[in-house]
Amino acid sequence: MHLSPRFSEALVYACQLHGQQVRKGSGIPYVSHLLGVAALALEHGASEDEAIAALLHDAVEDQGGPPVRDDIEHRFGARVAAIVSACTDADTTPKPPWRGRKEQYLAHLTTADQGVRLVSAADKLHNVRSLLVDYRVHGDQLWERFSGGKDGTLWYYRAVVKILAAGPSSALVDELDRAVSDLERLVTNPGAG
Repeated sequence: MHLSPRFSEALVYACQLHGQQVRKGSGIPYVSHLLGVAALALEHGASEDEAIAALLHDAVEDQGGPPVRDDIEHRFGARVAAIVSACTDADTTPKPPWRGRKEQYLAHLTTADQGVRLVSAADKLHNVRSLLVDYRVHGDQLWERFSGGKDGTLWYYRAVVKILAAGPSSALVDELDRAVSDLERLVTNPGAG
């Protein structure tokens, strides 16, 4: 597959939207996450629409809510906007309580189409890999960054794996499962990592 100028436009748009944002507690430019998610999606067979949605998967949640969703649909089409919407667990400020948002997202993920599942799996895999690195550096202090804390965060990622693993076989979901298992082992036995 060759990526068209639409992908380049989406990359520029993602950089404009998230250019001042950094990853929680790390100072790493947020766009690194978006690039990582898009790369994982493409490496696992994403269409151009899915790859664009991967670049923009946090735009509605973090950069403006429904007006941004409308702009994404105008710029990149209904399919991209639908995937981004399905990957958004809140589009209001302030966000609803953490646990309820995550439970609602998980319920939605059980019936999501393959494009949404692909982008979600790529997003979660990139997040868990980052958590593994950060945990090795910061230990249990890491969990202070997250509304769900250690137990909630581990519960959430394991729940995502269970839902995605119930669908069609996927090397990406298998890799997510391994990464979550690695994080669970590391947190249970910090000296082993």
